[in-house]
Amino acid sequence: MVNKQNSQRSHPDRPVTSPIAFLSERILTAYLRYETHQYLTLSASNQKHLPAPQPGHAYTLYIHVPFCESLCPYCSFNRFISTGTKIEQYFANLRTEMRQVASLGYSFTSLYIGGGTPTINVEELVKTIDLARALFPINEVSCETNPNHLIPEVVEQLQNKVQRLSVGVQSFDDELLKEMNRFEKFGSGEQILEKIRYAAPHFLSLNVDMIFNLPNQTEEILRADIEKIKASGAQQTTFYPLMSSPSVEKALKKSMGKVNNDREWYFYNIINDELSDQFQPLSSWTFVRGATEIIDEYIASGDEYVGIGSGAFSYLDGTLYVNTFSLRDYQAAIQSNGSGVTAEQSYDRLPQLRYTLMMALFGRNVDLPFVRKVTNSELFIELLFLKLVGAFHKNKLTRLGRYLSVVMMGEFFAGVNNVRDIAKKSLHPDERRCAVVNHYKGLNDYCSVPILRSLF
Repeated sequence: MVNKQNSQRSHPDRPVTSPIAFLSERILTAYLRYETHQYLTLSASNQKHLPAPQPGHAYTLYIHVPFCESLCPYCSFNRFISTGTKIEQYFANLRTEMRQVASLGYSFTSLYIGGGTPTINVEELVKTIDLARALFPINEVSCETNPNHLIPEVVEQLQNKVQRLSVGVQSFDDELLKEMNRFEKFGSGEQILEKIRYAAPHFLSLNVDMIFNLPNQTEEILRADIEKIKASGAQQTTFYPLMSSPSVEKALKKSMGKVNNDREWYFYNIINDELSDQFQPLSSWTFVRGATEIIDEYIASGDEYVGIGSGAFSYLDGTLYVNTFSLRDYQAAIQSNGSGVTAEQSYDRLPQLRYTLMMALFGRNVDLPFVRKVTNSELFIELLFLKLVGAFHKNKLTRLGRYLSVVMMGEFFAGVNNVRDIAKKSLHPDERRCAVVNHYKGLNDYCSVPILRSLF
């Protein structure tokens, strides 16, 4: 039943079921889909190495580890099923590429490690973090993991190496976990909750990644998930809207059902309202309690970033560089002292300003004068639209404004997922079998240990 307090608007930041929110979301979504289709494309690259760093620019380092113990139907990242196959060689290749980046003159203070599941081989992960700290003045490490790795033999090795550990939970509801192919591998919602309670005190920040607006997620399930977050001891939580790409839509619909975006704004209000007694917004979809304020997205923590590993992206001086998604081709390139980059796309001033606008709105404590400053007041139509629909009130970003920034980020990531789909076309047939989700036949029917070994 809809809460009556949401039926009337008494303040620009009060949650409401609003025709304005619905209409502005639809207009913005249509516009962004057109824009991402125009600009998020790829061309072949002949780069032997990434370009050298620009004086005075700050960069973030991203490392991609594309191995998972099970494949989720909504995920479009470069990832392969791992059934215990040795992946030491891949980590060795990562460290070689990291040294190449250092030789170009890059320096980083922040490191973000994603996947995949970076903690799938914690010993190799620790070696890689140690090398990053030896090569660069790293003072902040963020790393992704899954609930089954919140155990002493993993946590104890990472607690002095990683400042922010982000665990992918998505939901504590057992039926949803089964639909996402996560229940059997990672356990029930209650088991996951207990593991988070154990791990949280060991890190400066333990973030719990959640997804809202899953096809079969009810309001009651969402509220129950939020209560478990509060009880978990986690210092941070991130609620992502469900995002996918054409390559996974079939598997997503078969295992979870059709997505209904009509309720996304309503669910977003529930999240903000129910967390507000313990958490404060850190970004448009991340909430924090306590003094810890480590941002949840490496692309949002800096304008430019360098990505290493198979399937990693780099964004440098207005150009997007994409490393090969093929494990075999990545190894061959790195071991021949070449670059993993196989595709790129350069952007002119206007797309870059729109990207800057999106990132500015995504942050916290944003006001209209700041947005005008970072975009040099050149995005008049975009800012006029946002002001007319109520994204700003007295120059301050409203909750509707924060929600629209979530819409922007969601469409941006959906566009990036389409780029990943393009890049995946270069996978060899045996690699493609290891990256396919088949919810009903079982993953090992598609990818065996011998096949994985052959990829190296």
